[in-house]
This record gives sequence, C-alpha cells and structure tokens, in this order.
Amino acid sequence: MITLAWPWVFICLPLPLLVYWLCKPAHREEAALSVPFYQRLTSLSQTAVAPSAAFRSRRKLPLILLLLCWLCLVLAGSKPQWVGDTVQLPSSGRDLMLAVDISGSMQQTDLELQGEAATRLAVVKEVLEEFIARRKGDRIGLLLFGSQAFLQAPLTFDRNTVATLLTEAQIGFAGEQTAIGDAIGLAVKRLRQRPADSRLLILLTDGANTAGEITPLKAAELAQQEHIKIHTIGVGASEMIQPGFFGSRRINPSADLDEATLTQIAEQTQGQYFRAHDTQQLQQIYSLLDQLEPVIQDEETFNPIRSLYMWPLGLALLLAFALFFLKVGLNTAFFKSTNSKAAETVSNE
Repeated sequence: MITLAWPWVFICLPLPLLVYWLCKPAHREEAALSVPFYQRLTSLSQTAVAPSAAFRSRRKLPLILLLLCWLCLVLAGSKPQWVGDTVQLPSSGRDLMLAVDISGSMQQTDLELQGEAATRLAVVKEVLEEFIARRKGDRIGLLLFGSQAFLQAPLTFDRNTVATLLTEAQIGFAGEQTAIGDAIGLAVKRLRQRPADSRLLILLTDGANTAGEITPLKAAELAQQEHIKIHTIGVGASEMIQPGFFGSRRINPSADLDEATLTQIAEQTQGQYFRAHDTQQLQQIYSLLDQLEPVIQDEETFNPIRSLYMWPLGLALLLAFALFFLKVGLNTAFFKSTNSKAAETVSNE
C-alpha cells in the first residue's frame, strides 16, 4: 500500500499562483536611445516578428512543464512510501548475552575436536555455534573479553550473524589477560533496559580475573540489582601429559581457573556454575542450558517501509532538463524566424 508520510506538504501546491498574484513584476527603467530610423525599424518588426499560431501554442508548453515539475516536487516532499504487510516478531524468548573469553590462555590445546587436539577457543566456537542455532525466538548478543571487554554483537534475532561474528573472533583480539568483571559489567549495561524476567548472561572462561576496572564479585552485585541471572562455565582439562627433556609429566592446565569466584557469581545471581573438562561435557552443559523456560514477552509487530520519494524527484529533474532544452530550442527558432522574415522583407523592398 502506498501512503504519504507528510500529506500536509500539499498546502504548498498553490504557492506559485500566490506569488504570481501578490508579487508585481519589477519595473525596469532603461536609458533612452535615439534611433533616427525608428519608424523604419518598427515597421520591419511588425511585419517580420508576428508569431504564428503554432508558435504561440508552443510557447505554452514551458508553463505546462513548470507546473508538472512543481507538482512532482511537492509530491516528493510529501514523502510517499510503500508500506508492506504486518510482520509479527517472535513473541517468546529471552534476552541472552554470551560472554566468551578470548584471552591468551584460550589457545591451550588440552581439548579434542573430532578426535584431534584443538584449542579451547576452537572447541567453544564449535559448541556455541550449535547452541546459537537452537535459540530460535531468543535475542542473542555476543561479548568478547580479554584484557578488555567489548560488544561484538548487540541483542538481535539474527542468529546467523552472531554465529559468524563468533567464528571470526581470534585469540588476542582483546588482549592476553582476563577481565571477567568488565565483561559482566558490560553485559549489565546492555541487559538493564530489557524486561526484568528475561535477562540472562552465560559467561565462559578458562582462568581468573587478572585485568579490568571492576572486580567480578562487584560486577555480580550490580547484575543482582538489575535482576540479571548469570550462568558461569569453566572450561579446560583437569590434567594433560606434557613431554619434557627428562620424560613426560602430568600437569593441570586449568590450575589458573578460579572456580570459587565463578561459583559465587552464579549463586549470587541465582544462576549455576558448570565445569567442562572436555568437549562432550561442554556440549552437555549447553544442552542443559537449552532447557531453560522461555519468558513470554509482549508481541511485537512491524510493517516494512520503502521510500518512494526518489521517483517523483527524478521525474522533476527530467522535466527541468526538458524545460531547459525546450527554452533553448524556442529561442533559437524565434530568432531564426525573425532574422529570416526581416531579411525577406528588406530584400523585397
């Protein structure tokens, strides 16, 4: 359906007529010029310059073009637009923010992906991509954090874009350290404007807070005040065999993981803490999170709108060009006709 967003602009339609009525033509006074053969010149002009009926009708064409051009400009100013059918947005779901650690320690290869050793971040990407694909009806946002936290994707229904932005994330983009508190703080800033019953943050990390302006527990307190539930996930194997000069030895690659703080953050915000020692456990954790009950939200609808003002505006431009070339053609034809008739009159005499 085509509508006019600003139909009141049509009150300007009679403006050229009002200007014509109210504004008198400027009176020009020119210096007198003595012409000894004025009588002769007048008689020649009267016989040579008498316009034909066809020529007089062509003189009306510029006025018609001017009126059409003005009509197109007023129509473009009224902002015509095409309004599509009403589209309903999903009426249930959560505002779910994913916070993913991309600090230097996430390049540790203590997990497996399809039977081969892989970095922690590669495994997280693989599992989260499937998790995001299943979140139909949820608004999903993506936070990445290292030494700093930054918003990679705002809350959106576009799950494919969020998954793509997660895939493109690389270790070290946000620094080598881990700012868990800043990540929670940024999530609180983004979720606080959403309905109170739908705010959810899932934070995944493999270490402890070593950077940032705010401590994780203080950030969790702010999240609690804003009714934001936080589920925390600690990722990383509990032991791995590391070859050395004097033989292999067993080490704990997740020794830096601060499980106590992650557990306290989750409990303080009525969430849960999960520990993923391998890829399978990480998949199970996100499958468990998948079972959270959706929160009913107000139904939202919108109508797609496409502006059409460029069409009457383009037509006005074409009419202006046509008017210009028409005026040039009329003037040229007039002068040629005048000169030829004057020359014919003089030769006859």
